[in-house]
Amino acid sequence: MQMLKFWIDLGLFDYFLSLKASKFIKRKDSDVGEAGRALEELRSTLYNDIRTSEGAKRQQQRFCGPIVAMSFNFMVAVGIILANKMVMGRVGFNFPIFLTLIHYTTAWILLAIFKTFSLLPVSPPSKTTPFSSLFSLGAVMAFASGLANTSLQHNSVGFYQMAKIAVTPTIVLAEFILFKKSISYQKVVALVVVSAGVAVATVTDLEFNLFGAIIAIAWIIPSGINKILWSNLQQQANWTALALMWKTTPITIFFLVTLMPWLDPPGVLSFNWDFNNTCAIMISALLGFLLQWSGALALGATSATSHVVLGQFKTCVLLLGSYLIFNSDPGIVSICGAVAALCGMSIYTSLNLKDKLEKTTLQDNCQILDVKV
Repeated sequence: MQMLKFWIDLGLFDYFLSLKASKFIKRKDSDVGEAGRALEELRSTLYNDIRTSEGAKRQQQRFCGPIVAMSFNFMVAVGIILANKMVMGRVGFNFPIFLTLIHYTTAWILLAIFKTFSLLPVSPPSKTTPFSSLFSLGAVMAFASGLANTSLQHNSVGFYQMAKIAVTPTIVLAEFILFKKSISYQKVVALVVVSAGVAVATVTDLEFNLFGAIIAIAWIIPSGINKILWSNLQQQANWTALALMWKTTPITIFFLVTLMPWLDPPGVLSFNWDFNNTCAIMISALLGFLLQWSGALALGATSATSHVVLGQFKTCVLLLGSYLIFNSDPGIVSICGAVAALCGMSIYTSLNLKDKLEKTTLQDNCQILDVKV
């Protein structure tokens, strides 16, 4: 009987042992399956983040928010001002359209290198964005950049600055006509204060000739439309800054080539292309690429009007910085104008942040209601 009991107990032990082993194996198989599914989900997420236009746009929004993009644009803009002063002044390269052509050609070469090494974000499908939109953006970008440099060459800084101030109401009016977009009364007052302050701070002389005035007036509209299109295509579609630059830069280069014989003075081939002059021009070209990229990031993260306000902020900061650091004397009127402009910019920024917070809160409440329903 004891021997029989021993074999029965041994059989039960083997049965429970095999049962536990099968459960352990099943659990292991389940763990392997869950790990495989997790790995596949991770791979799919990485693919969407890198190789799709939606993922690339999310990555740009994640790493280049409004503060990062506008700070990047501010620093590069200050650098290219100094570089262009060196190129136009010390180097004596007085060919503004050809200099702009060098900037965009360098940008296209760098983007081609990014494309070769698969570092360029994926563009959205062609059916989502008509070619006419890309062609229009490339064309107005050529006119905006080329006419800006030509205007600065033929007009005084004061008249050029007055033309820049006129871009703000042009953008507000164009957005209302094209997209039925209106702004609040408080923002209008803030923008008026900003424009008036910048005018008082920077407009010291209005020397110009007829050709220069025509160029400055002709520059205002493409400059405003250029910013609106950059902002709209990035915010309404899944375009990133680099992908949009890759598509539009060849169009811009084509129009710059056609503008160069009409607006540039002759003699570019006889320029003294020595090592130092070429290095200075290439530094300006690299900063031009960074300026275009940072400007596109800022337009994608904010709006066309905010980007114009950022440009006026740079002007006021440079003026006050020269007064505080380098002991320059722009005059008490200019200082008061710059301070008033900065106050208007602060009010405009706070109103934008308030609107964005209200919009985010409304979206969150709608999502909560959807979940409850």
